[in-house]
Amino acid sequence: MLNYITFDHRIKIMARILALDFGSKRTGIAVTDDLQIIASGLTTVLTKELLPFLKDYFVKESIELILVGEPKQMDNTPSESEQLILSFLEKLEKQFPNTPIKRIDERFTSKMAFQTMIDSGLKKNQRKNKALVDEISATLILQSYLYSK
Repeated sequence: MLNYITFDHRIKIMARILALDFGSKRTGIAVTDDLQIIASGLTTVLTKELLPFLKDYFVKESIELILVGEPKQMDNTPSESEQLILSFLEKLEKQFPNTPIKRIDERFTSKMAFQTMIDSGLKKNQRKNKALVDEISATLILQSYLYSK
């Protein structure tokens, strides 16, 4: 006689979490899966095209939270790029008033992204791709948030 184990296959689908590594020229973007388990690089866009890109993306995907990197100096003071980010955050809040925005310390993400590229075996000229560094940095920001949950 065989015994069967039954499982409840209903899985609660959640909205994604989106992370931004904001830069004056380019912004790296990462996103979770629907279950908010895996952080993956999405793309890098020119910062001047970021809001239109996000508007289009929000039409296609349900986003529960936006994480934005918070660059700090070693002494915990804001970095010089913080003013640009604050200006962007005002626009972001107006565009997506129902989506919470959370800041995440992004110290060392660029160095970690570069090391990730080395560790994954990318050739030297591939590691010069700053857009890829930005996308990996956004993924690291998102991954650190997921670990902290």
